[in-house]
Amino acid sequence: MDVLSAIQGRRSIRQYSDRPVEDEKLEKVLEAARLSPSAGNGQAWKFVVVRDEAKRIKLAEAAGGQLFVKQAPVFIAACGTDPEKVMMCGQHRYTIDLSIAMAYLILEAHEQGLGTCWLGRFDEERVKEILEIPDQVRVVAVTPLGYPAESPAPRPRKQLEEIVCYEKYK
Repeated sequence: MDVLSAIQGRRSIRQYSDRPVEDEKLEKVLEAARLSPSAGNGQAWKFVVVRDEAKRIKLAEAAGGQLFVKQAPVFIAACGTDPEKVMMCGQHRYTIDLSIAMAYLILEAHEQGLGTCWLGRFDEERVKEILEIPDQVRVVAVTPLGYPAESPAPRPRKQLEEIVCYEKYK
């Protein structure tokens, strides 16, 4: 599969089968995140992988009661380990770096036949408590990971001319 095909085919999955994720596939997904670029090649991140069902149940509660979070056999929290650094443009490095890493991760998951759902709806402090993440570390995003038990239709997308302008902002 080429990258554009993966982007076109990937969907947010909110129903998962109970089929376990093979270690080899999980490793490829995590390797994609590891290889993603980061500001100054700092790689100031940690990915907390959770397979334990009791923890996944607590994490589903911390994610606003989204039940599919506990349904997936794997949960991944993307954490920024150096949240103080800011780029010249004013953006925090960790949010950009982990957004790139998560994008790579979810595309590789799709390539492996796995589903994800990038979540921003979660109580960061509760997730940190459940996963014993230090106070100074930030949880940027979380995702369930598993075999899809649904095939959602594509969502509408704006036309390219609606979102792109050349030479100046219009």
